[in-house]
Amino acid sequence: MNAFHGIALHPDTAAFLARPQRMLIGGEWVEAVSGATLPVVDPASGEVFCRVPAGESADIDRAVAAARRAFESGDWPRARPVDRERLLLKLADLLEAHAQEFAELEAIDNGKPVTIARHVDVALAVDFVRYMAGWATKLDGSTMELSVPLVRDREFFGFTRREPVGVVGAIIPWNFPLLMAVWKVAPALAAGCTMILKPAEDTPLTALRLGELAQQAGYPAGVLNVVTGLGHTAGAALAGHPGIEKVAFTGSTEVGKLVGKAAMENMTRVSLELGGKSPVIVLDDVDPAVAAAGAAQAIFFNQGQVCTAGSRLYVHRSRFDAVVDHLAEIASGMKMGPGIDPATQIGPLVSKVQQTRVLDYVQSGFAEGARAAAGGAAGEGPGCFVRPTVLVDVHEDMRVVREEIFGPVVVAQAFDDLDDIARRANDTPYGLAASIWSNDLSRVHRLIPKIKAGTVWVNCHNIIENVMPFGGFKQSGIGREAGRAALELYTESKSVIMML
Repeated sequence: MNAFHGIALHPDTAAFLARPQRMLIGGEWVEAVSGATLPVVDPASGEVFCRVPAGESADIDRAVAAARRAFESGDWPRARPVDRERLLLKLADLLEAHAQEFAELEAIDNGKPVTIARHVDVALAVDFVRYMAGWATKLDGSTMELSVPLVRDREFFGFTRREPVGVVGAIIPWNFPLLMAVWKVAPALAAGCTMILKPAEDTPLTALRLGELAQQAGYPAGVLNVVTGLGHTAGAALAGHPGIEKVAFTGSTEVGKLVGKAAMENMTRVSLELGGKSPVIVLDDVDPAVAAAGAAQAIFFNQGQVCTAGSRLYVHRSRFDAVVDHLAEIASGMKMGPGIDPATQIGPLVSKVQQTRVLDYVQSGFAEGARAAAGGAAGEGPGCFVRPTVLVDVHEDMRVVREEIFGPVVVAQAFDDLDDIARRANDTPYGLAASIWSNDLSRVHRLIPKIKAGTVWVNCHNIIENVMPFGGFKQSGIGREAGRAALELYTESKSVIMML
């Protein structure tokens, strides 16, 4: 396969797609125990272009055993912090060298525009691995002066140390397959853990290619294992496996609750980065064209398949009509097409299932009285396209306002004062992110503490920075990723008290 939708592929991409796909377990590329496979579908055409192993519980057992051996014996337990740092830096260099290949695989597998994949997904992944590499040599503890008042005739010395949590099971979503993989892999390996990576069944390819690069970088067998399979089989088996110490999950709140319950059966450590229904709040001092451009980026980036997508737009009543008109014009003018085409601005959704879900939400909005200022329908052709959609005439009780749609659909409403908008912005079970658009920093600073969200952006949206912890309030998750906080997810703190 040297071309896709008439677009020539990089030779490395074509070579990867031409070879049979296997899972990485214990340093070996293997088929599923059952021999079953899963189709990999091009969301721009609906055609199957590849197959991967359909891993199940037996394959998870093999991968956990391999990760356990690597954690408890062999070279990995003896690897010094600087060795872990160097391996991650080498992995980042390899990823950067294959950036175009990874971008094309993401565009083909997920449907996202290849230009976005190259300059956002892959670029952020490379930077994140390098950032986390530095933490391998900076995990430290503290020394403490102890009182021990009950034993006054002896001296005591106390200190704490950070140790790897052990074997990690990572379950990642389909919206940012590579980036979400390295968000789990890099801190876990920096901390000295071993892991099993389970990619989403819709988008398994970049995880498998990442496994190849990890081998090329020199990671010992079993340190990183990649098992493909369905969520309710391989994913469920991993979440509830008694042989792991930690589950890291990114995905929907609904599935995250199931993962958390399965992990709790074994008291397995868990971090959950879940869904959102993020508000975009436009105050009355913002240029409507600027606000509309920001709102468009907040919701239409990655076809709206973003946990922090700005899917609820609140505009001060004095600016509402102008902002909505500008936003509708932007939405109507975006070029739709296959992700592999560099001219594409809006690619297909990841699957027919997701397309149907999003369109069902739009229809429910229409049934409850909403009106489309733009979009509101599927795109042309056999692919999983949904036109960028702006819904108005909505109210707080509608499903399109309350539930996460995970597509290029924004609901726009007017507001009158800060207290009113803070209440409405927080009227949701989610609390992942929000953005405020204003040049009045006094009002912005008064509003920020009132917003119940893990991230608040000001005059921007969907900006991710390696040093900043990322996670949500309420049902948007447990724990924080990125920054130093990420290392806390993959380490345990041990207290040591010595009597001298």
